[in-house]
Amino acid sequence: MPFFKCEADLPPVFLPPLPQTVRAVVAGALPLSGLTLLLVEDSRVTSDVMRLMCQRLGARLRRAETLRAAQEHLKVYRPDGVIIDLGLPDGRGETLIRELALSKPRPKVILGTSGDASGRMAALAAGANGFLEKPIESLAMFQSTILHHLLGPTEADLVTSRAVISPDPLAMHDDLLHAVDLLATADPDPAQSRYLSGFVSGLALVAHDAAMGEAAHHIEDPRGRARLAALLSAKLAEEREPLFAPPAGG
Repeated sequence: MPFFKCEADLPPVFLPPLPQTVRAVVAGALPLSGLTLLLVEDSRVTSDVMRLMCQRLGARLRRAETLRAAQEHLKVYRPDGVIIDLGLPDGRGETLIRELALSKPRPKVILGTSGDASGRMAALAAGANGFLEKPIESLAMFQSTILHHLLGPTEADLVTSRAVISPDPLAMHDDLLHAVDLLATADPDPAQSRYLSGFVSGLALVAHDAAMGEAAHHIEDPRGRARLAALLSAKLAEEREPLFAPPAGG
């Protein structure tokens, strides 16, 4: 009969704790479970993508469409992280980033977001931890960005998902209608023109529509506005077809 010796007197070995992302997998939990994020974003289509990502990752998402709504929300709630679009209907997102960066307690993560890559420097200069460039489609990129600033790059590197999240077509339809309404405003002031240009540029990125994105940069020119109006109408017709067409055989 074989003899097994028990080394009872050996010193205990203490292993380092598992990273949070590994613990979440082992426990069957979601990697961002327990986190609350506030999204300050006027675009419904971008908000819908963020909502779906947070559902997949276990985070709770709240949304404010304007700076004022976000400031009112923050009087009552203190989220773990805040994601702020730089172009909002009532001002620049950098304003809120500065306020939060100086607040006590400061949110664990403050991120700026924009379809304009140059917004990264503006967001970081205002005090943001990082930046999400639109279109935000990669689940892994979103997750790793949050984890990088919460836990450090080592744990963020464990993210392996290749999922791409697409928004609800109804959300795209609503944003297109909003852009048409904004464009129809008579004699817009420069601030409104800049806002509309940024809004449509971000929408064009999500829709992967280069022509719409190009037209968004020329809305102060009457011909540019007319071209953008035509492109928005065409896109609405394209989106309406699968949304509202009667079922086959109906």
